[in-house]
Parts: sequence; structure tokens; C-alpha cells
Amino acid sequence: MILYHGSNVTVKEPKIMKSKRLLDFGTGFYLTSDYNQAKKWAVRTTSRREEGVPTISVFSIIESDLKNLELLTFDSANKEWLKYVAMNRTDQSAQDSYDIVIGPVANDQAIRTVNNYLKGYFTEDIAIQLLLPQNLKDQYTFKTEKALSILKYNEVEFV
Repeated sequence: MILYHGSNVTVKEPKIMKSKRLLDFGTGFYLTSDYNQAKKWAVRTTSRREEGVPTISVFSIIESDLKNLELLTFDSANKEWLKYVAMNRTDQSAQDSYDIVIGPVANDQAIRTVNNYLKGYFTEDIAIQLLLPQNLKDQYTFKTEKALSILKYNEVEFV
């Protein structure tokens, strides 16, 4: 499986770094299987940090290696996904033992829905109804050193 990491720098040796930003799946190294999503992340990160160049670091994993890891997988933006994202985005980061969390990424439109849910403007059911028709891309969050150990750096692309 090929996964992409969009940033403003080349990442050959991923690290799990604490961020002040509240992200969907909490602290971890974020990748996607969607090249265009990684490209958006690269452009956005370069713009936000005001340095570097939009860069996509390409990694591969052997899918059978996943069986040795603790995975949390969300197949869609469902109630469980919404609760998990809400917990991480309100600085109540989930205290879990997952090595990798996989699921939809809250894009700009989805994050507005999540934020309105967090503010109490939408019920859980309404938020899910609004999220379902969106074509949300995926994200893989590698949350432990054990998870990072299965990543193999392949190449870098500048966008």
C-alpha cells in the first residue's frame, strides 16, 4: 500500500511530534492514500508555516504488517467517528492504545459541521446527515513508534 505525507519539508524518518493544533485523531504522523489530499496538505502547511516548499513524501507499507498492530478504523463519518474527532478537537485527546487510526479526514466543509456540533448547534444525528454526502478522503494516523516502524520511505515529490 502506498501512503502520502504532505508537508513543507521532505520527511524520510517520520516522528510523532506533539502539536498545539487539535487534529482529528490526536497526536501522530498523518498520511493519506489519496495523492491529491496530500498535495492539499503540502500547500496548506507551506502557506501556514511560511517556509519550505510543498512536498509529498511517499511511503509504503506491507498490509500484512498491520495485523501486528492495534487499529481503530472508521469506514465512514459515523457517530463513533464524530465522537472521536470531537474528543480530539476539544483537547480531550482520546487516551487510547491504538497504534494506527484510519478514517475520513474532516475537510474544510466537514470541520464546519464538526465545529457546529461541538458548539451544540447541531445534534449528533444532524451532523452525521450533513457529513454523509461529502466525499471525505482518508487519513492514516500513526500514533506509536511500533506503527512508524512498518513505514518504508520511497521517494519525495515537489508540487
